Amino acid sequence: MELHFEELLEKITEFMKSEANTETVVGKAFELGEFTCVPVIKIGMGFGSGGGEGTELKKGKGQGAGGGAGMGLEPIGFLVTKGDHISFLQAGKSSGLAAAFEKVPDLIEKLTQNKKQEELV
Repeated sequence: MELHFEELLEKITEFMKSEANTETVVGKAFELGEFTCVPVIKIGMGFGSGGGEGTELKKGKGQGAGGGAGMGLEPIGFLVTKGDHISFLQAGKSSGLAAAFEKVPDLIEKLTQNKKQEELV
């Protein structure tokens, strides 16, 4: 058995680099009525590897290696824009993405009221 431990580590590292990019952390913008929303995501990563070699007189010689990585993505909120106004709408920790979408109508109402007040001034 031929081990390619260095290749394995390189592939895992390249995968993690490609997944933890700006488009992953700050997602693609989408339109919601007059608002532009951009999801913001927290990324956590872990990586581990190991290898070993041994000899036992009766059983022969052996070697082994392995590696692995894990990644977790958590939405933390949205950047919401309308015209020149930018707000951050935080996602609730207990409900995640659903909580953010529940707050969107309130945000729209608040921004509309602010706009009306500016027009009166």
